[in-house]
Amino acid sequence: MHLRNRMPPKDSVHHPVFARFYARMSVAADTRGGVAALRAELLTGLSGRVVEIGAGNGLNFAHYPAAVSEVVAIEPERGLRRLAVRAAMRAEVPVDVRPGTAEALPVEDEGFDAAVVSLVLCTVRDVPRALAEVRRVLRPGGELRFFEHGLARERGLATVQKALQRTVWPALFGGCHPARDPLAAIHDAGFESGTHRSLRVPDPGPRTPTSPCVLGVAYRPRADLV
Repeated sequence: MHLRNRMPPKDSVHHPVFARFYARMSVAADTRGGVAALRAELLTGLSGRVVEIGAGNGLNFAHYPAAVSEVVAIEPERGLRRLAVRAAMRAEVPVDVRPGTAEALPVEDEGFDAAVVSLVLCTVRDVPRALAEVRRVLRPGGELRFFEHGLARERGLATVQKALQRTVWPALFGGCHPARDPLAAIHDAGFESGTHRSLRVPDPGPRTPTSPCVLGVAYRPRADLV
């Protein structure tokens, strides 16, 4: 089995103020903004061994179905990782929380039946490299489940997102880039498209730069076997 030779420092991502804000905000979004139901939809039907990239404070863990044999959850931010460890202890499936970054996943080649990215591609430093890592660690034919916010279809909101991305938004929100296009990035990384749907979070509710979202599945090509 092959692991990345260069392991990142355990605290290569460190946003303590944002981590505290995110821990509170994400729980409120789950309970009052309908995000918990979207997490359940994202993970339904999964089985086998799963790697979750950017697990945050572990809010997905409660939604993994019993057919999942193990979740290896990667989280680079120290404060969020501590919260994820606590969430892992309450989960009904085995969850192993590890430090690491999306661009250098500390796991073996082709070791997973599925990968999960949930509201994380906006913050990774190198999206193509991160998705190449996801493709590396999935078995051929393995699933990539994604729930991400991104560039709005509406011209006005998209203009606002791009302006914020160039200025204050990444600094205020832990490196978040609201004008990225996750569907295009997944396609460009060589994944085969499955089903997906566009949605707004919260819905109903006020529209924000992070409201436009997409939820779906893509696949590592089986052709990677040859």
